[in-house]
Amino acid sequence: MKDTLGVGIVGCGYWGPNLARNFSHHPDAEVRALCDLDPERLEHVRRLHPDACIFTDFKRFLATTSLDVVVIATPVKTHHALAKAALLAGKHVLVEKPMATSAAECEDLVAIARSEGLTLMVGHTYLYSEPVRKIADIIRSGGIGELKYINCQRLNLGLFQQDINVAWDLAPHDLSIILHLMGEAPERVNCQGNAHITPGVEDVTNLSLGFKRQRFATIQSSWLEPRKVRQMTFVGTHKMIVYDDLQPLEKIRIYDVRVECPPHYDSFAEFQYSYHYGDCYLPRIEQSEPLKTMCAHFIECVREQRRPLTCGQRGLEIVRILEASSESLRAGGGPIQFTARPASPRHIEPEPEPLSS
Repeated sequence: MKDTLGVGIVGCGYWGPNLARNFSHHPDAEVRALCDLDPERLEHVRRLHPDACIFTDFKRFLATTSLDVVVIATPVKTHHALAKAALLAGKHVLVEKPMATSAAECEDLVAIARSEGLTLMVGHTYLYSEPVRKIADIIRSGGIGELKYINCQRLNLGLFQQDINVAWDLAPHDLSIILHLMGEAPERVNCQGNAHITPGVEDVTNLSLGFKRQRFATIQSSWLEPRKVRQMTFVGTHKMIVYDDLQPLEKIRIYDVRVECPPHYDSFAEFQYSYHYGDCYLPRIEQSEPLKTMCAHFIECVREQRRPLTCGQRGLEIVRILEASSESLRAGGGPIQFTARPASPRHIEPEPEPLSS
């Protein structure tokens, strides 16, 4: 493969410029084209990347022969059409989360990428953050015992969306972490919520996931909170972890606390819970930008033909859960049985490669 990969960015609004910045700083990548419907945004981003060509027409952008990869940071309703066109044009694709508006659209993209031998990656950035990588190392090494429960809060005032509800907007971050750490899909999905501002678009939701062996996860998402909250709690049989992403340095605290039941008792009067209170400690975490790590991982996977950590199949799994959450909302919050369906032969993909440090 050529030494430098030509990168094209579609969408120059909120997130696109951050992606362009990180790819432009990578030694094996060069931002060669920018595409957006807003000429003013294009001119603004072009001032930061003066060597890039600019386009308001996606077809002309895609016809640029110097592009090897296309990075899509546009509204979710456009993801499928743009990613499909890019894959069919022979481009590797990084698409922002959620991957598409339906599982059927995701399956279509996964199938095309597989048949064309192209890399398809979804921008679940949190899996590339040092705190989440540290938490994964601790849990997988048995540092908190068996993981039993995860509680997530992702709350703020806005930004209100028109085409997706708050669960589709905010919960993918937490879902990507939950599935990564649980190592399996849930067996059932419940979701309750209300639309207070825009009719039909829930701005507050509570999503619950039930897993095998009585493992459980909850996600509270809101656009209607006066405080910004980004917190997750991981409860194990021996210890617990609190991850506060808004803390500038001390993002992870490990608590040596647990509750134990007596193994044997003859009467209810003899039954007593045992509460263990130990120390709290803060592990050392490297300081790095998750988006920089994610972009570097994408370039590495394209160049070495490796499976991304957040591959298309993983993006599909999350969209399937989001679809189940919408079904549960329509059913008044009732449980939706979520059987991990096997992929058809054309969709079967190997496990992702581990993320190199």
